[in-house]
Amino acid sequence: MPKNPSLVLINPWIHDFAAYDLWSKPLGLLQLAAYLRQKGYSIRFIDCLDVYHPAMQVRAGLKPPKRRAYGTGKFWKEAIPKPPPLRHINRVYSRYGILPDIFKEELRKVSKPKAILITSLMTYWYPGVSEAIRIAKEVHPSTPVILGGIYARLCTDHARGHCTADHVVTSSDPSDLLGLLNDLKIFPDEVMQGTQPPHSYPAFDLLTKIDYICLLTSTGCPYRCRYCSSRFLYPQFRQRDPDDVFEEILYWHRHYQVTDFAFYDDALLINGAQHFVPLMERIVSSGLKLRFHTPNAIHIREIDLEVARLMRRAGFATLRIGLETADFALHRVLDNKIKEGEFERGVRNLLKAGFQSSQIGAYIMVGLPNQSVQSVKETIDFVAANGAMPYLAEYSPIPHTDLWKTALDASEYDLASEPLFHNNTLLPCWDESKRAKLPELKEKVREARGMTDVKAQMTSERRQKTGVRS
Repeated sequence: MPKNPSLVLINPWIHDFAAYDLWSKPLGLLQLAAYLRQKGYSIRFIDCLDVYHPAMQVRAGLKPPKRRAYGTGKFWKEAIPKPPPLRHINRVYSRYGILPDIFKEELRKVSKPKAILITSLMTYWYPGVSEAIRIAKEVHPSTPVILGGIYARLCTDHARGHCTADHVVTSSDPSDLLGLLNDLKIFPDEVMQGTQPPHSYPAFDLLTKIDYICLLTSTGCPYRCRYCSSRFLYPQFRQRDPDDVFEEILYWHRHYQVTDFAFYDDALLINGAQHFVPLMERIVSSGLKLRFHTPNAIHIREIDLEVARLMRRAGFATLRIGLETADFALHRVLDNKIKEGEFERGVRNLLKAGFQSSQIGAYIMVGLPNQSVQSVKETIDFVAANGAMPYLAEYSPIPHTDLWKTALDASEYDLASEPLFHNNTLLPCWDESKRAKLPELKEKVREARGMTDVKAQMTSERRQKTGVRS
């Protein structure tokens, strides 16, 4: 490998009121890294969110982030001044990730990179992106900086006007980036030709430590949920060959001893008989002892008893369901992914298959335009009554979604010109009287989870006494 990698790929900091590593990795950037390696480029990857960075581990006075089961946990963080638009929010604002001087040290290790590529995720995290770009230009002033990712695609004009990247890429097709590199006369290193990695899986091997692997078995989603940007970002719904997905799982397990896998799909269970079921059957027949997690949520209507039992045998440990609301009049306005009776039936199937209530979580959206506090309360009760755990998911307005215009009309904030106001902490589409009820809703969630745990324990004890099996 050449002494000085030709491309530096950066996963920037998160600037926010809260952030948590819930199987959070820059999958798109790691996919791009793998693609560029296949094309012959040498890569240096800098992860500003690296919880295992060796320089952070030895810094005196720093409190290490707590890590939890299955590879999740907290990030390093440092309190920083709030941006002016957010000064009215009475919460601590932080930079999540490694210290800036360590980031500079990482940049200086590459003396003459040909280009610096920076990704972006949430629209309201752009301050962390801007800081990474500024420092990268400070260390390597003559190197072109290219910005891509979700923020760059959803808020292109803002990214071009507020971030100082030399180029903003708005395509998800890596060949378009390759075309830009060629236009800039940035070509692969001759010494790298013919030495590409033997696979094209996302370059998780560039991480300091692999706690888990994020899997993407499909892109896009056949549903047109009005609050979701999936259709804009990935217009076509495409699924990978389940045999190829299995081989990827096998690769990470055999070569890196990975046992935890998080599915990033927006529609994992769709077309299940041809896609999900064959994949799970191969995993079960292989005898591999793995754990699977679904942080992006799954469609409960697809879970019959056969699928539930297959998921249980394959090793699913954390299930998240995209319920959003039990108000089906509101559902008809928002999406068409669930009908009355489907949630209850799906959860019953999961419980009958042997899953514990603590493993089954349902996302409940809060802060939607025209949504009442009472509707959220009733949904919390509905989830708990059916033996699942409620999880609040604060709504963030997203440009290019069908609900965007409604969000603009409902919000007191200037969502169109300032992405910081998309921050879900603000509940930007609720008025102050509704926002004041959020602590009450969070307490209700805690109580509901406690009651669900108690009911589950009582049910388990009754089954043990009577000898009933799932």
